[in-house]
Order: sequence, then C-alpha cells, then structure tokens
Amino acid sequence: MNPAVLKRFIVIVAVVTVAMFTLWTVVLPLIEEPPGDYETRQGDILLGEGKLDEAYAKFTEALRLSPDHRGAMMGRALVHIKAENYPDAVHELTALIDFLNGHLVSDDATGRAVLASAYANRGIVHDRQGRYEQALADYIEALKTDDETLTGPSLFDKILYGTPRPSTVRDRARYLYEQLKLPPEERLMRVPEIDAKQRMYKP
Repeated sequence: MNPAVLKRFIVIVAVVTVAMFTLWTVVLPLIEEPPGDYETRQGDILLGEGKLDEAYAKFTEALRLSPDHRGAMMGRALVHIKAENYPDAVHELTALIDFLNGHLVSDDATGRAVLASAYANRGIVHDRQGRYEQALADYIEALKTDDETLTGPSLFDKILYGTPRPSTVRDRARYLYEQLKLPPEERLMRVPEIDAKQRMYKP
C-alpha cells in the first residue's frame, strides 16, 4: 500500500473520530435535552459565582423557553434570597410550591425533592423575617415531603461554605418548636452564630 495513501487514510479516520466524539458528547445532549435546561445550568453557575443579575437573566430565559421549568423557578427564588429581596422570594417559592402540588406525580423523586426544597427555602425566608410560626409550618411540610433531601448540604457545599456541621431543616424546626412552646418573654428565637450556618437548598 502506498504510504502516502495510508497516512491520508489514518488522518481522515482520526478527524472523523474526533468529530463524532464531539458530536456525541457536546452537540447531541444540547439538542436532546429539554428546553431551558442549558440556561438553568448557566444560571446555577452564575449564582454560585455571586453574579445575581446575570443568573436571574439566565433563569428568566429558561422560563421563556419552558414556562414551568422547576429548576429555573427555584433559581430565581434563590437569586431573590441571596439579594435579600424576600417578598419576591416568597412569591417565586409559593408559585413553585403551588405548581408542584398541582402537577407532581407519585413516582417523581426529583419533583418531590424540589418541592421539599421549596418549602425549606420559604421557611428560611419566613425565619429570617421573624415569622417563626410560618417558618416552622414550612419546615414541617418540607420534612414530610422528602426528609432525605434535607439532611443537609452536600460535601461540596460544606467545603465551599466552610461549614462542616451546617444547620439542617430538622435542627431548626426542632429548635423553633421548643422555643414557641415557651412564654414569649422566655423565647430566644435567634442565635446568630448558629443561624449563619443555615444554607439554602437546591436539589
């Protein structure tokens, strides 16, 4: 066989292999994934970087493509929480909770985790604003919906936030329950060094 022809054949095969691998790993997932997923992932990255306006824009774009995108709805709520824009956070989380309660099917484990996280995050917002009874009610609903999701942030979150033993929804719910049983003048509802360890949830 002519060495030049063999070399050309090998180069062509290598190029085609690289092109097909790129198509399989990069292009096809983007084509096949549900509308809004890519934008939501971008929003999550921007949210993690603290670029709240850009993250909100990505989540909004995801909702334009898929109006009921659960991840994008949660993402916008988390942007509002980080910005301490609590009324809008409650609005977004309530809309997400209402939507999921109306559309969730029994075998949708991811949807159940999102619903539990939405209740937990709304509880955190109520908690931060001193609405402790509402916070406790949301924490209880979160734990009833999906206890496993709320065992605490992942190892990645613990490393990222530097909190090896973060406060969980169960911890906070138990504390509020005990304090709310006391006479108002004896209650200690806020412990800043403990409260600072509480983290938002996103499955």
